[in-house]
Amino acid sequence: MAILKILTYPDPKLKKKSAPVEKIDKEIEKLLDDMAETMSDAPGVGLAAPQVGINLRVVVIDVSARQQDSPGLIELINPVIISTEGVQIEEEGCLSIPGFSSEVKRKAKVKVQGLDRKGKLFEYEGTGLLARAFQHEIDHIDGILYIGRLSRLKRELLKKKIEKALARAEV
Repeated sequence: MAILKILTYPDPKLKKKSAPVEKIDKEIEKLLDDMAETMSDAPGVGLAAPQVGINLRVVVIDVSARQQDSPGLIELINPVIISTEGVQIEEEGCLSIPGFSSEVKRKAKVKVQGLDRKGKLFEYEGTGLLARAFQHEIDHIDGILYIGRLSRLKRELLKKKIEKALARAEV
């Protein structure tokens, strides 16, 4: 397994919509393994393939360190949200926007459907952090960063803070 480089904002690859996986093969299985390793090393609770520069609809999620009823590592290929309920507003961060977070409005309960590494269709239901992670990672494969879910004013303020931090880092 390998630790992959996580792309960071404002990399334009993060805004591209990802292509569906046509065939699950050894390359996809290796990608899933490497993504899980990278997410764990970061550390984070989710990672989408576009964040490591791969334009495919593949995500890994593991909220077990922060949510007790977690199923552990979840690998999703071509995931889709099939139902949602309620609303939650919580602080949200992203491995592609390190050091920053903001309150984001999401659905409180989410049911997703996707393929596992064997190509078997399955469903997961999540609440709390797991529901948030499903939505956050599926946004990534649709080319949406969490800052795109903020009000215009909050988004502009956060972008300015990020740009300042990036300018300081370059000096």
